[in-house]
Amino acid sequence: MSLTRVVLSSGRSVDLADLRFSSTYGGMLEGYPCKPVNDMVIKALLRTTERAFPSTPIHLVPPPREYPDQYAGGFGPVEVLPTVACVGSFRSTALDPTHDPVLYRSTLTVIWFQPTTRVPYECDAVAALREVDWEALARDFEL
Repeated sequence: MSLTRVVLSSGRSVDLADLRFSSTYGGMLEGYPCKPVNDMVIKALLRTTERAFPSTPIHLVPPPREYPDQYAGGFGPVEVLPTVACVGSFRSTALDPTHDPVLYRSTLTVIWFQPTTRVPYECDAVAALREVDWEALARDFEL
């Protein structure tokens, strides 16, 4: 049973089987959000996701980056990512039309960022998430 269903821009429906939220800057005790910090946050999230989902392909949706008019420190200008980092494990029908539709599904784990902890639902999901190229990124697996 899925948590929710998301309809991609391609028209494909994908079921969300697992969803993990974390605060983008939750562990940041000092400093300020900037490109080097954000790159470290993203790399750490990718490593954690690879360990949590070792048998599925992983795709990072490039996060939007904002540059508020604030004082630039020693690491460059302030660069802010959305406040919530999301990792979702999605399933859908098989990609290969020769696979038995009863025995096969396709899977993809997606990392994206969004401003709230709102669970994506059908067509009401972050636009970048809906643009994921499922056919190019997902992989079939046998049940």
